[in-house]
Formats: sequence, structure tokens, C-alpha cells
Amino acid sequence: MPLPSTLLILLSLSPYALSYSIFSPSFLNKAEDHHRTSTHAPFKSAGHHGARQAAPYSPNFPYTGAIVDGLPGTGIGGIPVPAPGDTAHEYQHPPPGAFRGPCPGLNAMANHGFISRDGVTDFNELVAGQQNMYNVGWDLAVVLAVLGIVFDGDIITSKLSIGGDATAETAFLGGLLGREGGLNSHNKFEVDASLSRNDYYLANGDNYSFNATLFALMTETVGLTSRFDFKGMGVYKGIRYQQSLETNPEFYYGPKQLIFYGAASFLYELFPSSADGNTPNLANVAPFFGAVPSSTSPGTFTFQPERAPPGWYNRKTPYSLVDVVVQLNLLYLENPVLFGGNTGLNNFDALGTITSLITGGKYTPPPTPQELLCLVYQLVTDNDPDSLDNILDLPLDVLSFVIDKLDPVLGGLGCSFSRRA
Repeated sequence: MPLPSTLLILLSLSPYALSYSIFSPSFLNKAEDHHRTSTHAPFKSAGHHGARQAAPYSPNFPYTGAIVDGLPGTGIGGIPVPAPGDTAHEYQHPPPGAFRGPCPGLNAMANHGFISRDGVTDFNELVAGQQNMYNVGWDLAVVLAVLGIVFDGDIITSKLSIGGDATAETAFLGGLLGREGGLNSHNKFEVDASLSRNDYYLANGDNYSFNATLFALMTETVGLTSRFDFKGMGVYKGIRYQQSLETNPEFYYGPKQLIFYGAASFLYELFPSSADGNTPNLANVAPFFGAVPSSTSPGTFTFQPERAPPGWYNRKTPYSLVDVVVQLNLLYLENPVLFGGNTGLNNFDALGTITSLITGGKYTPPPTPQELLCLVYQLVTDNDPDSLDNILDLPLDVLSFVIDKLDPVLGGLGCSFSRRA
């Protein structure tokens, strides 16, 4: 098909986005413009090469039985990862030029070959890999894959870099429609006040590298027994919010941060080994972050690439979308904070009305899990895709992509939305 015809078809795609009333303070547009082109990746090099797809699954080592087709597996976990004898999913050091980024769980998946070892993955790999390695429920695996691709990848190819800019490999038409910054792109999937990464502004754009000082603070916060439960993690989330609020003049804590409270629950819901009763402790959490306790200086850490702990077994039952929204609610309520951002130090602006549940910067927990799921659906879809930000302020076909992927998961909830042309 000639290029002009291809572009004509693209520009004729449904230009709809979910529309909700947002009264944004002045910092919002500035932050989005400034951080659209975050392209850093710690393992990126010229002539990027590596494993181009996830390691193949064998009938001898089916894990939860998810194959690379975007569909559910069995949900039966309690399986050793990697399985004894499964050399395809043993830990390997990232190959030269591989992409790694701010998400420890995805970095570990790449290092074990559950997604492409080069760090450039796609929707089907992500959905299968999450189920097989961690026993993430199919519904949650789909939502997380959609989040990454819509915010930081390519909705046409459904590809995503788990680190920095891999536009030449992820993009339809080789980046003609704009740069795709990958998960390192700021204030999309990656956000301020991370558990173990610096704020983008405070680290000259390095929002992806492991920060051993922050990890040490997290272990200190959760207590001497290193129990990474929801109470300890809720307190730590509040500490990181306050740190960023007080030190980062461009600190932004938007409504999507509510979703990432769910990601903090992975430390006590997904990282513990089911072989020892899913007890969240330093021994099973640290390897997923790449944190290595110092033998000479107690309470400090060095870094090695992320991996599953030795003798680790994945979660016995699927960690579902309902499970994670319950936990994100609990984590947030341990230390409620305002949504908004700084326009300079000591000058915080709360966001206006986002939904009936988020207004004046405050979040009001909904009465039922179904309403919270609908809020998650809304927050997932209310954003521009990285791949189209050089053509339109509105996404070309984001709504169609999201509905196609999420309706099998959330379509029966009766969630309502309004469109704008």
C-alpha cells in the first residue's frame, strides 16, 4: 500500500478519547511537554541486538499454561520458576544493547525470558509472561499490558520497550507518527515518588536506575523483620510522596498514581514464594529489585540485574484485577495524599475534578469494588499514546484499541463514559 494511502487510513481512524472534566493547573501542560521525549535506557547502545522474542514454552514446562496468544492460562500456580530442567527460562544477564527500565518485575521477566530478553516486547508476550512467571490473573495481566502499550508503546504494532526509546523497533512506519519513549517516559507509566527510582527532574532524567538508598529506606520503613505487608508499604508510599513534594519543584502526582498503588502490592502479593507460605520478606523481595545486601555494611545494598530468588515458587492462585483494586485502596488509605503537583517548591496545586471520586485533589473510596474497577478503566483510557503525540493532541485510535483489549475483562461491569470528537 503506498504511504499516502496508509496515512490517509490512519488519519481516518476514530479520533475519540474518553472525556472527563479535568481542571488542570498550569504545571500539567508544562510537565507533559517537557517530558514527552524521555529516551534514556541504561542498557541501550548503538546497533541494538538481542533475543527478539520470549523463550519458547515447552509442554514439559507449561507453567500456568498461558501461550503467547493473549488468552488465559489455567491459573494454577505454586510452580517453581524457573522449573527444574527448563534452561530456556533460567536467568541470563541482559544481552548487549538490551532495554531495561523502571519496573523491576518486567526487568526480571526479561532476564528469565518470559518476555523478549532484549526488552522489546508486545501485548501477547506480556499477557502470557505475567501469568506464567508470577501467576498474575489474566484480567490484571491484560490491564497492565494495555497500560504500558497505550502510555508508552505503539497501539498499532502493540509493541513496547520496557526501558528507553526503541521507536525503530516498536513503531508502525518506523516512528513517522512520533517517538515512543518506552517505560522510561516520564509521567505516563513511570511516575514520581517511585519505590526505588529517582524522580525524573531530580536525577537529570534518570528515572529508571535502581537507587540503593531508596531501597534501604524502604526496608527500614517496613521494619526490622522486613515484612513488606500493606501497612508497611502504605507508610513507605506516604514517605516517598512527602520526599518528592518537598524536594522536586516539578513533582507531579496525577490520578493515575492511584493505579500504581496496586503495583506496590506486588511486593507482598507476587514476589513472596508460595513454597514458604507467601511470607513477604527481604530474602524474596530483594532479588526482584536486584538488591544485594552488603556483607560489610548492614542495611545497605548493591545492585545486580533483577531475577527470581533461588528455589522460588510463583503464587498459587491468580492475583486478579479485583484483588489488586482492593489492595490499592488499602494502601492509599494507610496514608492518604492529595493528587496534583508543584509549580516550584512550596507551591503545590491540587488537581480539580477528575471524576466524582477524585475532586479537589482528594480521592473518595467508592462503596463497591465494581465502581473502583470502573474508575481504573477510566484512568487507563484517559491519556494520549506516546506513538501519536506528534500528530494530534487526541489519540487516533486509542479508544478502539482499549475497548478491544479490555472489554473481555471489564465490558460486563456497566462502566459508562462520554466521547468527544
